Amino acid sequence: MIFPLDSEEKKVKLSCEVKGNPRPTIGWKLNGSSIDTGMDYRYSLVEGNLLINNPNKTQDAGTYQCVATNPFGTIVSRAAKLQFAYLENFKTRTRSTVSVRQGQGMVLLCGPPPHSGELTYAWIFNEYPTFVHQDNRRFVSQETGNLYIAKVEASDVGNYTCVVTNTVTNTRVLGPPTPLILRNDVPTISWRRADGKQIPRKARRHRSSGLLEIPNFQQEDAGLYECVAENVRGKNVARGQLIFYAQPSWIQKISDARAAMEESVAWECRASGRPKPSYRWLKDGELLLPQERVQLEQGSLTITNVSLSDAGMYQCVAENRHGVIFASAELSVIAVSPDFSKTLLKKLTLVKVGGEVIIECKPKASPRPTYSWKKGKDILRENERITVLDDGSLRIVNVTKADAGSYTCVATNLFGTASSTGSLVVKDPTRVMVSPFSMDVTVGESIVLPCQVSHDHSLDIMFTWSFNGHLIDFEKDGDHFERVGGDSAGDLMIRSIQLKHAGKYVCMVQTSVDKLSAAADLIVRGPPGPPEAVTIDEITDTTAQLSWRPGADNHSPITMYVVQARTPFSVGWQAVSTVPEVIDGRTFTATVVGLNPWVEYEFRVVAANLIGIGEPSRASEKRRTEEALPEVTPANVSGGGGSKSELVITWETVPEEMQNGGGFGYVVAFRPFGTISWMQTVVASPDAARYVFRNETLPPFSPYEVKVGVYNNKGEGSFSPVTVVYSAEEEPTRAPTTVLARSLSASDVEVSWAPPQENQHKGRIQGYEVRCWRHDEKEENAKRIRTVGNQTSTKVTNLRGNVLYHLAVRAYNTAGTGPSSPLVNVTTKKPPPSQPPGNIIWNSSDSKIILNWDQVKALDNESEVRGYKVLYRWNRQSSTSVIETNQTSVELSLPFNEDYIIQIQPFSDGGDGSSSEQIRIPKISNAYARGSGASSSKACTLSAISTIMISLTARSSL
Repeated sequence: MIFPLDSEEKKVKLSCEVKGNPRPTIGWKLNGSSIDTGMDYRYSLVEGNLLINNPNKTQDAGTYQCVATNPFGTIVSRAAKLQFAYLENFKTRTRSTVSVRQGQGMVLLCGPPPHSGELTYAWIFNEYPTFVHQDNRRFVSQETGNLYIAKVEASDVGNYTCVVTNTVTNTRVLGPPTPLILRNDVPTISWRRADGKQIPRKARRHRSSGLLEIPNFQQEDAGLYECVAENVRGKNVARGQLIFYAQPSWIQKISDARAAMEESVAWECRASGRPKPSYRWLKDGELLLPQERVQLEQGSLTITNVSLSDAGMYQCVAENRHGVIFASAELSVIAVSPDFSKTLLKKLTLVKVGGEVIIECKPKASPRPTYSWKKGKDILRENERITVLDDGSLRIVNVTKADAGSYTCVATNLFGTASSTGSLVVKDPTRVMVSPFSMDVTVGESIVLPCQVSHDHSLDIMFTWSFNGHLIDFEKDGDHFERVGGDSAGDLMIRSIQLKHAGKYVCMVQTSVDKLSAAADLIVRGPPGPPEAVTIDEITDTTAQLSWRPGADNHSPITMYVVQARTPFSVGWQAVSTVPEVIDGRTFTATVVGLNPWVEYEFRVVAANLIGIGEPSRASEKRRTEEALPEVTPANVSGGGGSKSELVITWETVPEEMQNGGGFGYVVAFRPFGTISWMQTVVASPDAARYVFRNETLPPFSPYEVKVGVYNNKGEGSFSPVTVVYSAEEEPTRAPTTVLARSLSASDVEVSWAPPQENQHKGRIQGYEVRCWRHDEKEENAKRIRTVGNQTSTKVTNLRGNVLYHLAVRAYNTAGTGPSSPLVNVTTKKPPPSQPPGNIIWNSSDSKIILNWDQVKALDNESEVRGYKVLYRWNRQSSTSVIETNQTSVELSLPFNEDYIIQIQPFSDGGDGSSSEQIRIPKISNAYARGSGASSSKACTLSAISTIMISLTARSSL
């Protein structure tokens, strides 16, 4: 508390709040000495708070502590300082002129006069009431009162006066003015740490680096800092030490403790702080010093052989020069006569014959009691089998049946005696009759590990198994492990054994009186594990030298190794040829042969033994074989076609894995057939599959001998076999003659022509192109039909009926099409009848089927009916037979033992008309067939049964 000396309120109140039961009494200390409120009228206590009347700076300033006491002990509060606030006047009347270069940073010192209480600072510029306003150039420190100006400007020249205000007394004093003038030379400012460490990134520089700000200051930021100012006239360095400190803060406090007489008590308190805090201990408000039973070490307090006099209030005090903190706790000392109410002897204790048993006796008692034991009503004497332990428990070894009975523990101390009784029951021991035995098995087999015991049948027995130290979970691992056997057997079945099942198996048997175990080792033989560290030691254009380390043989010697390789062009891993050809199990190096040059390879190794083939190793690093001359030539060299004056040569590209090196390309060679000299050209792209030679003097459709070779960075390879390719030909120059067209039906037209005379045209003819278009269409939309070879007629189909068409023919070859023949016109015939035959009636007689139907009449725009087609087939066949007739009936001789599908359609010059719906005629039994030749009455009956009339709806024309 800071009290203004000139305050009108002439009282000071110091508050103290205490919790305790019974209610504590309160006292006070000043600078460590007790205050006697009865001897000084200025002091008084009001509900534990200290009131000071007419406080005096000389007598009352200092450190106060509140002291609280009740029957459980005494504790003191943290310290509180009472200060008296005042502010004296500045002593100096004038100050020296400050000379600063324009653009330089500067500081004007305030130097406040003697005072007590918090101060605030401001500066007057020239005359009151003009105050310096803080901005990005000007800053007033509320710690020192100093005025900082960065980059001094001409407008800053003048007189500066520091104004100091005491916020407690609200008084203000003005310092002497400080003149500020400008100099001409300007320094630059930089910062560094004297220890060479980097200034933290979080640091910020202000006001032309004249101010260094370090936010969130931490211990690692502490150290010696240097401000370096330099200009053309020289350099100056100012140093400042930044020190990190922190007042104490609790890491671990003490808490209330209860201890029985003769026990020990230990407390530890720990606090953080900078500098490191020191510790002291108080008991009932008084300093605690080390004694025979009391050990003090830093923040630790230990009291041994506790007595009633040790009860009270204890305080741990941690302090450094920046602060002090207190932690309080109560020590209660307990004195109790022996009491078994919560720690009775176990009513029933089971033990096996020959075993060992400890019957615990743990009454509540303070101080520690003495112990004695009874069996039944007799005092129990100690011997080599029976002993009473230090904690009062009874120990019996090599137990016999005679040891069964009731046992009583008697406990006695200064405050009384108590006893508790329990029974001991002796059972027969458990013995392993058939133990599991070590086995040697192969992957995939199944076995049973036996575990059979004899035991006291009045006790429950439990079997468990562990594998390599871990309990087997039969639900989780039920695919492989199963417990089998009866009441006295806990055999373990292991199915479909894998390599991972090799190890130590332990059968554990437990009853309420004993437990025992038996172990066996299982060796599992299987295919080898993967080889390790496959390394490419050396690589050439077609070979690679490999080495590796063997993997686990899994208890079966490795008999051989196989090397596999993979490239970007292969489908997965492929076995490769090696030297030696067969790699035995004792060999760990091999040379891979037959590799392709300039291909990236990776290798792996697979081991095998008599049991099987193991998992492959990890892949080696990827390495590229060295370059070599190309060996594979392009396939399917051919060509031809193209435009006039061109020789087109084509080939299949050589796959990348066959190019044997970088810089791969093709050498194309050609010459006129029958000549000697070759013309050559280089095609530099490995993906090229075509070369076109252009020359205006190139004769059309002339034979050339062609071959294509290969090359790469290592040089040229060989050429492909020579083949003959023809240069581009000219398109035909004459049109076909004698073009004729006639309508075959409503949809088909036949066109014929004569070829041009051979002596009247140039250019080979490969075939003819017929163009056909309707009168109302444009020629460019014409339908095109091409023939091949010497064919001089063709049929144009899928046309419209009764429509005028224009047709023209022209010859073509690989160079293009020749001139067109003169147009010919043709009109297609009227469409066929759109009405299908109706009222179709059929009946059967004498292995015949007779069909009748109504005549179809053509419409005005349709072709006249010339006759009818009857289409029929077996129901289970796809081929159809056809009968034509110009009548409206037909007689079919068909066997009766099949179902038939029949359709009828008219035909005309325009083509076939609309067909009737399908008629299904079912097969007719022999009874009906024989009945067809009987009397008229029977015939009528037959007719009624076998005659079907079908009404068909008309279908619209296409």
